[in-house]
Amino acid sequence: MESLGPIITQLIAGAIGGNAASAVLKQDGINLVARTIAGAVGGLGGGLILNLIGSEALTGLIAQGISSLVAGGVLSAIVGAVLGRKA
Repeated sequence: MESLGPIITQLIAGAIGGNAASAVLKQDGINLVARTIAGAVGGLGGGLILNLIGSEALTGLIAQGISSLVAGGVLSAIVGAVLGRKA
């Protein structure tokens, strides 16, 4: 059960970051579900990258949450920009 804590933190923080970034950027081309999924996937990726390059001090839940928040926001912003383009 201990190993699920960081994963759940990454998913939640990524989803929050994805929705916050889309709200700030006023992206209408991507709906709530897609923003949440993109943010959660970005959060998992950000947490994984932090674990790969980070030291022991950077692997706590707070560091996981912050990195996942940022990564989720970035990925959601990218997805929103790509899907929001009108051809």
